[in-house]
Amino acid sequence: MSDLKPISALGAAAPRLLTLGALTIRENAGLGLASLALRRDAATPAPFGLILPAAGHWAEAGSHAAFWTGPDQWMIEGQGRAEEDFAKALQTEAPGCSVTEQTDGWVAFEIASVAGGAPLVRLMEKLVNVDAAGFGPGQATRTGLEHMSVFLIRRAEDRLAILGMRGLAGSLWHAIETAAARLAA
Repeated sequence: MSDLKPISALGAAAPRLLTLGALTIRENAGLGLASLALRRDAATPAPFGLILPAAGHWAEAGSHAAFWTGPDQWMIEGQGRAEEDFAKALQTEAPGCSVTEQTDGWVAFEIASVAGGAPLVRLMEKLVNVDAAGFGPGQATRTGLEHMSVFLIRRAEDRLAILGMRGLAGSLWHAIETAAARLAA
């Protein structure tokens, strides 16, 4: 039997971390993800105590969060739950809903600023086609970043998350790192 060892989406034994100027970029390898969709005539659940957000928004309750992905559809996040069957845990919290495991299909990069929100706004202006100044805490959207489709989540004034396809993790990291390096120069 092979001696298999887990690796991060960027191919290393440990998640990548980089600080450039006021910005710190961190690969969040511990983020568990599962999609949640209401079935016809189903009541809207409150999994893990979450109030599921409206279109364009993100909500947090403890170590769990959710963002809207479409009518009656959300992505549910579980910090530190990537190594378990997160979809099963979510299904228990949302009986009668359609739940699909998403953890291994996505990579999450968390970007923090030690200088408040201004560096994040400048980074978004270089990377994505959104109203960066108007994209405040608690907002989430799907947008393009270079040739990739990503989810953009403003977790706080000084924190931003970018979720993209796991197979494009290297390209996504390169785009974020290049833009952050230009801002730091």
